[in-house]
Amino acid sequence: MDMAKAHGVLRTVLSTRPGRFATTAAATVVTAGLLLTLPGCQGDDGSDRATIVAPGGPGEEARHLTPEEAAKAKPDDSPNAADRTYVSRMIEHHRQALTMSALAPDRAASEGVKRLAERITAAQKPEIGAMEKWLTRHPATTPPPATATPPAPAAGHDHGAMPGMATERQLAELTAATGTDFDRLFLKLMTTHHEGAVTMAGEALAGGNNVAVEEMATEVVATQSAEIHRMRAMG
Repeated sequence: MDMAKAHGVLRTVLSTRPGRFATTAAATVVTAGLLLTLPGCQGDDGSDRATIVAPGGPGEEARHLTPEEAAKAKPDDSPNAADRTYVSRMIEHHRQALTMSALAPDRAASEGVKRLAERITAAQKPEIGAMEKWLTRHPATTPPPATATPPAPAAGHDHGAMPGMATERQLAELTAATGTDFDRLFLKLMTTHHEGAVTMAGEALAGGNNVAVEEMATEVVATQSAEIHRMRAMG
């Protein structure tokens, strides 16, 4: 996926979920402290209460809200299944990118490929940590029963079932390659890997509900689309 397609993903998400993103933007204004708090306003019981001024949209008047009303006005960004699926799968996706990148220092011929692998590791390793922390903060609300038996893996299952993931055979070929052969195969596999990550991020942006996941997915679209462009130029 090139930069134009990546931008198309974001445009599609924004056009299909205008209410969600508009509400999120309003919530950002609230949480950023841009609303004015005015002291000295009386509540129904005659006591002094702070009032929050919520700016209206274009052509709309500002509203005066109590702190309780302002809190209720914030959108519900509770994680849904799409959020959790994206984060858990992207952790595995990133880990494979780290595995592939770790091969470059000893096998790559091109300094450009080595530097690219270093950048991928520097970016995706902390992202894995952030996603793992997110999963800890947002565990699944309906875990399977303790007696449930996990389904057996399908015949022939491997990493290829996830968008962009290299198969075990491809990883073996990359591990065995050296020099320019490694460079060529690394760029080919990592470009496909990044394209898969952008696809997964687009799905999360379209179907997720959590603001933090939206931010993570948007960052993946931006950074990995740029790297796709760079790798194609290198290849």
